[in-house]
Amino acid sequence: MLNHFMVGTNDIDNAKEFYTKVLGVLGDVKVMENEEKGTKRVFFMGGGPLFAVTQPANGQAASAANGGTIGFKCDSPEQVKAFHDTAIAAGGTSIEDPPGRRDTTMGPLHLCYFRDPDGNKICGIHSGG
Repeated sequence: MLNHFMVGTNDIDNAKEFYTKVLGVLGDVKVMENEEKGTKRVFFMGGGPLFAVTQPANGQAASAANGGTIGFKCDSPEQVKAFHDTAIAAGGTSIEDPPGRRDTTMGPLHLCYFRDPDGNKICGIHSGG
């Protein structure tokens, strides 16, 4: 059903560097740059819906969605932690509880949350005990 997720950035080069490092933790990721009508975008492809960062096409400043979160599937609790730690080392900001197990109404999950350099809220998630 889903084709892609795209978030805005005020620094396309920094966003490309950040997400190349962070998404590389999840496996092989192909990175493709695109520019159309003066708007630069970077697409990250890795076996599911595309993830992309873009300069806003309207020329206004990018801002993070209030209440929005983008979740990336991780293969293990260890990968959740590595995803988080790589994001923090690359310039992200850790938010909410430290990475780890949460007992939720959906069952046990391993989660991490951070904000990218533009303030977008990102989650790493592994379902299972």
